Amino acid sequence: MSILITGASGQLGQELSHLLTGKNIPFTGMDSDQLDITNSQAVQSYFDTESPSFVFHCAAYTAVDAAEEEGKDLNWQVNVEGTRTIAEASERVGATLVYISTDYVFDGTSLEEYPVDAPVNPQNEYGRAKLAGEQIVQELCSSYYIVRTSWVFGEYGKNFVYTMLKLAETRDQLTVVGDQFGRPTWTKTLADFLLHLMQTKPAYGIYHLSNEGSCSWYEFASAILSDKSVEVQSIPSEEYPQKAYRPRHSVMNLSKAKATQFNIPTWEEALQIFLKSI
Repeated sequence: MSILITGASGQLGQELSHLLTGKNIPFTGMDSDQLDITNSQAVQSYFDTESPSFVFHCAAYTAVDAAEEEGKDLNWQVNVEGTRTIAEASERVGATLVYISTDYVFDGTSLEEYPVDAPVNPQNEYGRAKLAGEQIVQELCSSYYIVRTSWVFGEYGKNFVYTMLKLAETRDQLTVVGDQFGRPTWTKTLADFLLHLMQTKPAYGIYHLSNEGSCSWYEFASAILSDKSVEVQSIPSEEYPQKAYRPRHSVMNLSKAKATQFNIPTWEEALQIFLKSI
């Protein structure tokens, strides 16, 4: 099997690359300098030459606030048109495509968990682009997995855990939003699931994958800083305005992923293992 990872230098791409390397599974990892997914001619040429059989499409524009204004065009170019190019090329060579999506496809107004077939209603530009990417994959590909995730943290790149730890170095008090709820996701858990999909080949379609359990950003921050001498205070979203709308309650139902016999650790367990590792 020939495996391609797009966005290999990103937070998830690096985690997945590390996982496959550790298991001695051959793959090709490409970042934007090596394979520009917005360049259809370059993508077509690569796929025609290498003919990958399994594509982990981790490349994405993830600057959620910038996507509202200065990054709006780039957000659409990468997350929609880039995904179209990868989807078309994957289908042409008969590859299975794994597309990484987001909880931001939901509006966050439901207090119930969102199943994979829940109505979508993205409220920010990033969510709209990622949903458009989902629809393109469903339309163009005959063998695909769409994996929605949320609140991603891990060893590589910038994320909420690193931000909190950094702020705690110079401050004795932090304020964190306490009325937005979701599921944190460790990149290792997500990478493990992506490999699980490739190896076990469950039914194609949409899956939700985050760590078990849910929390607010305030609760997440409190857990991250539990052994630090810093006070964490909860504030409402109104006191921390952001350009892009954030869902208030985007807790996704994980039952479909669990039905594949994949074991999902809690976010607390994942966080503690991660904190010890760094």
